[in-house]
Amino acid sequence: MTVRRDLQESARCRSDLLIGRDEALIGAREQLSRGGSVLVHGPAGIGKSTVLRTLAAEYGESARTVLRCSATESESHLPFLALADLLGLALDEVSGRLPVAQRVALESALTGRGESTLQRDGLALRLAVLSALRALAAKGPVLVVADDLQWLDTASTELLGFAARRLGDDPVRMVFAGRTDGQEYDRYLRASTPDTLAVRVNPLTRTQVSALLDVRGYTGLPRSTVREIHRTSAGNPLYALELGRALAENPTPPRPGEPLPVPTSLRALVLSRLEMLSDDARRTLLVVSAGARPTLALLHEAGRENAEAETAQATALGLLATEPEGSAVRFAHPLVSAALYAEASAQERRAAHAALSTAASDPIERARHLALATEGTDPEVAARLAEAAALARDRGAPSVASSLGLLAVRHTPADSVPSPDEHRLRAAEDAITAGDLDLAREIARQVLARTAVPEERVRAWMIVIDTAGHAMTEVDAVFPQALADAGDDPRLLGLIHYQLAWRALLVQGDFAECREEAARAAELAARGGDRHTELMSLAFQAQTETLMGHPEAPATIKRALKEPQDPQVTVHHNGIGSARFRWLIMSDQLPEARATATTLLREVRRRGSVESEVHFLRGLAETELRCGHCGRALDLARESLRLARDTGIGEVASAMLAALAEASGGDVDRALALAQEAVEHAEENGDLLYLSRGQAALGYARLVAGDAPGAVQSLRRARELEHDLGVDDPARGRWQGDLAEALVRVGETDEAQEVIDVSRAHALRLGRESVLAVLDRAEAQVRAARGEHEAALAQLTSAQDRLAKLGYGLEEARAALALAELRAGLAGPTSAPIPAPTSYDEAARLFRRSRALPWLRRVDAATVPNPAPQPLMQQPQAVAALDGLAAMERQVAALVMEGATNREIAGRLFISVKTVEATLTRVYRKLGIRSRVDIVRLAAGRHPN
Repeated sequence: MTVRRDLQESARCRSDLLIGRDEALIGAREQLSRGGSVLVHGPAGIGKSTVLRTLAAEYGESARTVLRCSATESESHLPFLALADLLGLALDEVSGRLPVAQRVALESALTGRGESTLQRDGLALRLAVLSALRALAAKGPVLVVADDLQWLDTASTELLGFAARRLGDDPVRMVFAGRTDGQEYDRYLRASTPDTLAVRVNPLTRTQVSALLDVRGYTGLPRSTVREIHRTSAGNPLYALELGRALAENPTPPRPGEPLPVPTSLRALVLSRLEMLSDDARRTLLVVSAGARPTLALLHEAGRENAEAETAQATALGLLATEPEGSAVRFAHPLVSAALYAEASAQERRAAHAALSTAASDPIERARHLALATEGTDPEVAARLAEAAALARDRGAPSVASSLGLLAVRHTPADSVPSPDEHRLRAAEDAITAGDLDLAREIARQVLARTAVPEERVRAWMIVIDTAGHAMTEVDAVFPQALADAGDDPRLLGLIHYQLAWRALLVQGDFAECREEAARAAELAARGGDRHTELMSLAFQAQTETLMGHPEAPATIKRALKEPQDPQVTVHHNGIGSARFRWLIMSDQLPEARATATTLLREVRRRGSVESEVHFLRGLAETELRCGHCGRALDLARESLRLARDTGIGEVASAMLAALAEASGGDVDRALALAQEAVEHAEENGDLLYLSRGQAALGYARLVAGDAPGAVQSLRRARELEHDLGVDDPARGRWQGDLAEALVRVGETDEAQEVIDVSRAHALRLGRESVLAVLDRAEAQVRAARGEHEAALAQLTSAQDRLAKLGYGLEEARAALALAELRAGLAGPTSAPIPAPTSYDEAARLFRRSRALPWLRRVDAATVPNPAPQPLMQQPQAVAALDGLAAMERQVAALVMEGATNREIAGRLFISVKTVEATLTRVYRKLGIRSRVDIVRLAAGRHPN
């Protein structure tokens, strides 16, 4: 169909349809903006048409003519049908410009009048399509949009491809979409231009599936359910939405161990193939579906004697995937397994699980299958499940332990010991460890509605509080109820006062009250014989005292390290290991801090504790940032943020740390957005602790972005918040030097000096050497602003040396930059710089070593007005050379300028890392440069800030 420019739709695709498609759209947009063509490909339901419609809407505005077609399977045998859709309405417009033979052949093909065929009129038809496109392009740009290329009729494909290969410089762009289920997409390229970029639409991540379900109205689903939707759909948005719809329409959610309800719309995709199986093969596949890690040997043990032949039959039908090695049996798509299991009767399912309960070698699997094969309560089955849950817990699989615990509830008689509610509470605590806060909260609410036992009620209240995270204002009403249930039991009171310590910190912003509550919790827990809570309370007291700069902090740490120890507390994110890490990093013991955080992260990953993993990823990222390893810090911070958003745990803290990492080694705009997000969410949660840290991160990002007034505003707010919190240790937030520097830049030197003096007094008292060096760097800038140049030079040189010895690579580089800026200022705009070992080159070297790309760009921008005596390339040459790069070379160079690694570039451009390396080699040769940093310098010279 032809759409004139003035008749085109102005509608835009809904933003919710584009979730997770940024990566696919980036490359496609760049290709189309250069006048190239794009092929979007991927499996059915993955979102190809959504991407296609988005690109067509965006780039259709700049085209005079848009030609569209969308083929269907039922019509794929009709010749010239797609061509008729594309050119039918344009025929009158172009026919007068075609030679007679071409016009007759094309009209015959498009209208169906006559007997035109490729065999008889092949050359005339091919030339007619080419001439028609050129005639349209002569009047203005043309955009050809074709969906579902897999159903395009052969004749239309051949004609379109012939024309596309010969269009040359004619302004015709093509945007196609075709289905690929593992096979190559090359067969589609014959219908498009030679330089077409193939863009694969990838599955959505779990977080993206969750966002898609939310915007479509399927809200409130537990994270465990969203996780199962993502697994069953394999990230396919169409399948995920259908599963979400089925859950929304089903009033009874699936019980533990049961699969998701598969709607008829999705079952139909596989049931036709399932019906082609023999009855025995279908029963064998049901056993495969019920098993966790099925193999041919397991199927034999489960009584499936002809497993090889039956699985081969299923593989031939595309139901099972072909495994090149080993005897594992795997479905081609998780949806096949889910549909097969959903279609089976309850009796058939129980039979499959009963067979696996004796065939499986793993005790956890045997217990799970026994439970799913058993109806009603059975104390023996419940005991087996409890043992299996403990084993899963020890293996670091808390989500499995939680699922087994809930299965145990189903089989536990009401009068048993442990009781059903005891199993529920343990399952909820395992769910918290696994990061499934929604499930844990729901279980706790169930227990509170059922039990009158004080211990069970208090444990349930503690779960409710734990799942609130830093948003403790939402559970304020819980504390009086929990205290009433605890009575005078010191063990239960210790649990509550431990949470009250957190409330004092997060809600009231009172470090002194927090310390007192933590100490009281430790004393109560000791009286009640609860060593776990006693150690957790002592660790929290130690961390609070460390942040306060309290003199008792070392003594409290020693108390918390006394035997007997609890291994769970040692590696807990709020345990003594974390307290010791915080002490080390604030005391400038960076190698020890890194080793401690690395060990803790390794252990919590082994145990499967998601919240602790998020926490220690942040801790390790912070350590690497202090050391000046900005690239490594950025990777860790991004990983922490991804995990935090996926689980809903520690999102504010992870966004704050990611903002610092992005501002130091990544993208400043993203840093600003993340810091603002952290501030807004902390304010919503009433979290004063991270509100101050979020403001500090926002101030730092604004400083790096060159917004000194904005930095002052944010950092002043951080100062006020920390003052109100009672935080005296400047090593906690380390914003004081940034605030002083920003104040100097806005001309407030007196306030800057006041900040330095107050902070220095605390740093001297606590022995914070790195803070003192940073404050000296800031004070040197104050002196330089006041004209005390010699003193400023000496102080900056000393600060840089001290920071280098302490191992603070990024702060050392910032001191070198300040020194270079001071020397450049003293030299004046026309004079030669004062000779010294520290210069802009030295600052660039240090920032490059740290991979501090935003700071490196700042150095490059500063050197543009005063280029080195022998620059790598003069400005006009640089511009001409960049413009002279090939399309792929320009894309790679552009991503290098953004700070992307070779692996990141390969992922974004859908090429191999080796191709990136080879392309960069050509770029270096063409530009006459030697490294990635030189590309950044050229960019800074071309677009000075």
